[in-house]
Amino acid sequence: MTETDGTATDRAPQDAAPTDRPAKDRPWVMRTYAGHSTAAASNALYRTNLAKGQTGLSVAFDLPTQTGYDPDSPLARGEVGKVGVPVPHLGEMRRLFEDIPLTRMNTSMTINATAMWLLAMYQVVAEEQNPDLAPEEVAAELAGTTQNDIIKEYLSRGTYAFPPEHSMRLIADVISYTVHQIPKWNPINICSYHLQEAGATPTQELAYALCTAIAVLDAVKNAGQVDEADFGRVVGRISFFVNAGVRFVEETCKMRAFGRLWDEITRERYGVEDPKMRRFRYGVQVNSLGLTEAQPENNVQRIVLEMLGVTLSKDARARAVQLPAWNEALGLPRPWDQQWSLRLQQVLAFESDLLEYDDIFDGSHVIEAKVAELVEGARAEIDKVQAMGGAIAAVEYMKQELVSSHAARRARIESGEEVIVGVNKFETTEPSPLTADLDTAIMTADPDAERAAIASVDDWKAQRDEDEVAAALARLAEAAKTGTNLMGPTLVAARAGATTGEWSATLREVFGEYRGPTGVSGAVGIVSDVGSAGAELAAVRDRVRATGEELGGRLRLLVGKPGLDGHSNGAEQIAVRARDAGFEVVYQGIRLTPEQIVAAAVAEDVHCVGLSILSGSHMELVPTVLDGLREAGMGDVPVVVGGIIPESDGRRLRELGVAAVFTPKDFGLTGIMGGIVDVIRAANDLDEG
Repeated sequence: MTETDGTATDRAPQDAAPTDRPAKDRPWVMRTYAGHSTAAASNALYRTNLAKGQTGLSVAFDLPTQTGYDPDSPLARGEVGKVGVPVPHLGEMRRLFEDIPLTRMNTSMTINATAMWLLAMYQVVAEEQNPDLAPEEVAAELAGTTQNDIIKEYLSRGTYAFPPEHSMRLIADVISYTVHQIPKWNPINICSYHLQEAGATPTQELAYALCTAIAVLDAVKNAGQVDEADFGRVVGRISFFVNAGVRFVEETCKMRAFGRLWDEITRERYGVEDPKMRRFRYGVQVNSLGLTEAQPENNVQRIVLEMLGVTLSKDARARAVQLPAWNEALGLPRPWDQQWSLRLQQVLAFESDLLEYDDIFDGSHVIEAKVAELVEGARAEIDKVQAMGGAIAAVEYMKQELVSSHAARRARIESGEEVIVGVNKFETTEPSPLTADLDTAIMTADPDAERAAIASVDDWKAQRDEDEVAAALARLAEAAKTGTNLMGPTLVAARAGATTGEWSATLREVFGEYRGPTGVSGAVGIVSDVGSAGAELAAVRDRVRATGEELGGRLRLLVGKPGLDGHSNGAEQIAVRARDAGFEVVYQGIRLTPEQIVAAAVAEDVHCVGLSILSGSHMELVPTVLDGLREAGMGDVPVVVGGIIPESDGRRLRELGVAAVFTPKDFGLTGIMGGIVDVIRAANDLDEG
């Protein structure tokens, strides 16, 4: 995602003759975000992508790995290998990078709660690949990034494992360790990407990401593991992972504002004098939120425009870019789809003249005015968060602001105020050959991945030294109770053969667990203020009230997030709109078991259960909820499901008893509320007439 200082910054010679072709800058590092099913399958995909001209790796881990569970955990059911690759132990890390020399690779790992653990296993595999070198020599050659940004997990993505203060301790330990031992490594990738996905405006994206950076730097400073003289090196290894939306002029200005604010903060707050250490270093995945299921071919031009926003401006150009595939709103992209996205980058970098010129926006009064506006707004929001005690103390405030911003945006789309081509305008379309066969237009994760991963863990445990593992985990637990840097004990546990779940469980025992805020309660009432959306909502509200009266009370809707999927934006927006529509809403946040959802439905005596699943585990988790409701005597309560669900899966879910299936093409939340009223009335034999 974000790179080491290898990106060329030389300018073209000023005395070159007008007819000479200018010297070109080196292109940014090109990645595709990839990983699925098994380590072996992902390894084959990585080697294929590298052969196609990809210049760095970006590893997607599955949800059990991200949240610290082994494949045999009940919480991992249905989630193994779905959104990334399972890496439950060192043996699978070896398979993942087989025949890929790690000391010559730049690897970005999208991992947060368990970042320390995955980095430790990565380092051990690199040591094994280089037996003739001392471990410290190997570490000195490793280059890449661990995302390791836990605050945004509380705000938007949901793959946290430990409470905030303990998570910040792990982050500070990783940063302190890498500064001393792995000097080419970016130990944290502060992610504004997921903030934009959760609804952040450009001002909020700037402010909340920079507040996170302040919290991280303060934590490192307070930990006392880095001398004051070396603190500039800490700042110099901080990188950012940024979102780029389709408003590419605004996105260009946002990136210039990021650089200006980062230079200001690191100079004034932390006294970093070396301008090279203050440089804003970032990588990009362009906006997946804006990709549409309707007319998905339009996603290609969206992706190109979004890429331009982070490449056109030389002084604020991304150091690494990864692009989603055109069909990611439909499901998991195939290798060919990822190749297409890689080729988009390559055409821009190698066929166009973009890299031959100085910054083409220097001197633009339009750009400068917008940058100044964003800087001013972000400073004000940063000051507000800092006055609350900083990013950790303000998590609930920031979460609520993001949910509110997202609700307002959804309302603008539904009213037509914000145009989405092919969705709420220009909807007439010819049949697309790209989606003529939807079942083959996306890739399906290996259905045997979960079984294979469980077998892998069983085999791994059978051949390891259990006493050595127990001693290593005991040492980790003791260190967690002190101020010891936990990277050392974690490396010992990795070498001994501990599993991802065992490492995490050991720290959970010491640190405890945590459930983040939902941000839903403060975001009610926004839609009524947006154009015709308010009138449509009023009509649905009347139906909700009338149906409730017929059933003897207010309609109650349970919004549930089963499994480990932490992408809660959709569930939160459904909960907000349902409350606006007059439902009594039961929403307990993310990461619930089907059994917990059924228990809540029984306790609250709900009229409908709505399940939100974006990880692809719907065929495993939804039937379990249906069976649980029947066993609890609530088989007549309708269940509706929303998520990225292929048409064939949607048909099967309806055959199993699901009352309605909603996918990204159902962008109208108020319309969904009307659909929920319909299924409640049908389930209760109420005559609409």
